[in-house]
Amino acid sequence: MKNLIAGAAFAALALGATGAMAEENCGEVTMAEFNWASGELMANIDKFILEEGFGCNVELIVGGTAPIFASMNEKGTPDIAGEQWVNGVRTLVDQALEEGRLVAVNRGPIEGLGEGWWVPAYTLENNPELKTVLDVIERPDLFPSSEDPSVGAFVGCPAGWGCQQVNISLFDAYNMEEKGWVLVDPGSAAGLDGSIAKANERGENWFGYYWSPTALIGKYNMVQVPFGVPYAGDEVWNTCITQEGCENPPQTSWIKSEVFTIVTDKFAAEGGPINDYLAARVFPGPVMGAMLVYMSDEQAEGSDAAIEFLIRYEDVWTNWVSPEVAAKVKAAL
Repeated sequence: MKNLIAGAAFAALALGATGAMAEENCGEVTMAEFNWASGELMANIDKFILEEGFGCNVELIVGGTAPIFASMNEKGTPDIAGEQWVNGVRTLVDQALEEGRLVAVNRGPIEGLGEGWWVPAYTLENNPELKTVLDVIERPDLFPSSEDPSVGAFVGCPAGWGCQQVNISLFDAYNMEEKGWVLVDPGSAAGLDGSIAKANERGENWFGYYWSPTALIGKYNMVQVPFGVPYAGDEVWNTCITQEGCENPPQTSWIKSEVFTIVTDKFAAEGGPINDYLAARVFPGPVMGAMLVYMSDEQAEGSDAAIEFLIRYEDVWTNWVSPEVAAKVKAAL
């Protein structure tokens, strides 16, 4: 979903003189603080660890996917983008990496992320034969529509979202109408969220589109169902699945959502142990989900949530740094 987030203008970026870095003398670092919950959390965790553990002075720069990437690519600042969603700027990212202006120091900083089709965990526990989307669509009776219980309800994207056409195409590709399904437009983000919450709170089955990492997926322990067919390729996805009016769309899995931690070429050359930390920094999906639930329930800002993470998940983050750095971070909490 991050490739769907519009890139609003953000504050003018100050050039960060990185300098040769060691753990005891890091210097000035500029870092993107992406304007969604997981991006905010990750940036503030990085800030605390870099400042307290490595002696850096970190400036966070708030922005969306496109403007942050453009500034790094064209101006060389900020030094670090921790949660850069790639699909929306794929061609530009590939070009920048190939030409060496930017470096992907971590190609998977969050496990289990992406878009796709989801069901509650209890649905799979109660129906262990449902291994893939191919299995689920054979059982519309498990997901009766509230308006017509004789058909199964598949909840797609609200009108106007970029994912709406993808769900329409896949609904067609899997012959879901013929198999006894109706495609439901939830009307809005609130409607989509509300349908998931209502089903889970009642213990009812639910089948539809969503994405992770999000607080809702974490709160209700939703499970992404593999499609059971291979990805048909970028050409099919870009010229058919995402396009209105494509006749006879083929069956395919959802395009892989990719998130990189990227740094500028200058920082890659001079960042030293900071790059090692960024390469090792991988958030388990359930941990990120739990933290997003915490942020939502407590209305916590990124800086407060970062402290909560460092206290709650010491067993996770201490694997990302040396014992000496870990000791400094723990002493600062």
